[in-house]
Amino acid sequence: MTVMKIAGIQAAPVFLNRQATLDKMLDAIAEAARNGASLCAFPEVYLCGYPAWLSLTGGARFNDDRQKEAYAMLLDQAVSLDGPEIRALERAAREHDIFVYAGVSERHNGTVYCTLAAIDPHKGLINAHRKLKPTYEERLVWGDGDGHGLRVLNYNGWRVGGLNCWENWMPLARAAMYAQGEELHVSVWPGSHKLVEENAPFVAREGRVYVLGVCGVLRAQDIPDAFPLKREMLQQEAIFYNGGTSIYGPDGQCAAGPLVDEEGIVYAEIDLRQVRRERQNFDPAGHYARPDVLTLHVNRFRHTNASFDE
Repeated sequence: MTVMKIAGIQAAPVFLNRQATLDKMLDAIAEAARNGASLCAFPEVYLCGYPAWLSLTGGARFNDDRQKEAYAMLLDQAVSLDGPEIRALERAAREHDIFVYAGVSERHNGTVYCTLAAIDPHKGLINAHRKLKPTYEERLVWGDGDGHGLRVLNYNGWRVGGLNCWENWMPLARAAMYAQGEELHVSVWPGSHKLVEENAPFVAREGRVYVLGVCGVLRAQDIPDAFPLKREMLQQEAIFYNGGTSIYGPDGQCAAGPLVDEEGIVYAEIDLRQVRRERQNFDPAGHYARPDVLTLHVNRFRHTNASFDE
């Protein structure tokens, strides 16, 4: 498939409500497929909500009861990769014949990871990339990821990969994707049109790839009354994340979007021939590379703190 239609789904989660957010995801997947998309993507940790309270409420206060309660809610509503939510997304991808990139809060024991799940309509969950280094205050709630999910995947004749938020500024993480022949790069964000506007055209030009930058929306009305830090959050902000979903071509030019301050779906048709045209004068992992001088080693082992011989 040389030409493929892709969709960036910009939406507000039902904050810290796993089942209700999943229901929104299933509806959005069906809508994207009805409109002809072969691949769609959701924002960072869309299932089921970015920890927006950290920078607004003194998230580093040690042994603070409300911060503990907020974390407990986040952990409780996070998903397991072998859980029913991922199975439901697999069924939706298969039913609608659409590839899905889903940002999820992944629970493993007592830790939450920022994970980008890749779901193939025929093979199900084929990759789960945990964010390598949570950014700044995110380190208060997310564990460090690993290289296990730094993979570029085959779909419909395209080489597709993805990274979470500020990972897209990590030169070696990007280089790992380019080295695998990436042609479509999915970058997922909690929601900031300025960040995508700065990063996406740069990545597109550097990698000679299409970039699907997907952002979330989070407003005061999206925070439930039962959330223990809501009042403190609203004293400082009314709009936490304003979207900015957009799609850039391999020449760095905007092909669709940005969508700002509202929920919706951004679509674009992408053409593999445009990637090949732009690589005529620059291919960072091909004819413009110098592996005799510069090489990259990637450790893909899944981190674990124990191994058991039985």
